[in-house]
Amino acid sequence: MAYNANLIPAAELSAKNKARFPNESPEYREARNHLLTEEIELRRHVERVAAHRRALPPGGEIPEDYVFEGSNGAVRLSQLFGDKDTLVIYSMMFGPQRERACPMCTAMLTSWDGTARNLRERVALAVTARSPIKRLLDFKRERGWQNLQIYSDLKGDYTRSYISPDDGDIPGLTVFARGGGKVRHFWSGEMNDEMADPGEDPRGAPDLDSLWTILDLTPSGRGATWYPKLEYPSLATIT
Repeated sequence: MAYNANLIPAAELSAKNKARFPNESPEYREARNHLLTEEIELRRHVERVAAHRRALPPGGEIPEDYVFEGSNGAVRLSQLFGDKDTLVIYSMMFGPQRERACPMCTAMLTSWDGTARNLRERVALAVTARSPIKRLLDFKRERGWQNLQIYSDLKGDYTRSYISPDDGDIPGLTVFARGGGKVRHFWSGEMNDEMADPGEDPRGAPDLDSLWTILDLTPSGRGATWYPKLEYPSLATIT
């Protein structure tokens, strides 16, 4: 969708809202319509940012065709594209120094596993980490991931070039584009701890994990101290 600068004011659109719910007060409806105006503006800002991103000049050509280890052996970055012109790579926090994978990365990738079935119709998607491939594939089986393609960057050349120059075990999302016989860097998430707002965990925008997007819709929000875990106590069966 192309961004359209000739838009009806958001407040004018929200004034057309006919939604009403049982026993709501006039104060609730007034506040909700005001919030609706802000939500329309947020949607438009997301579109503006996406349009700016798509308009980026060509990024730098990759300095080498990095080699990863997959379930069937060595594979180069250019091969990860398959028949697509765009490649999305997520680098998860699961280096050899970690006993277990990062719970935050795991939670997000679990939601991505379902999305990947549709996403791969438009772009290629790969997940990489610095641990040996057997360890990564064992974890993939443990989590029940069916659609994510996992690769090991055991040598770390790709990680040091595009994620962390000092080979830190940090997450990263990078998008590459292929055209004219070349593979170029298109975009990477660049928000870090130094760019976090007061009282907030460092994160990029838009949020890549639907977990947080849904919690943002709830009365208590994301919470100040709650984070995903790899395992939770068994829940009683709801009848």
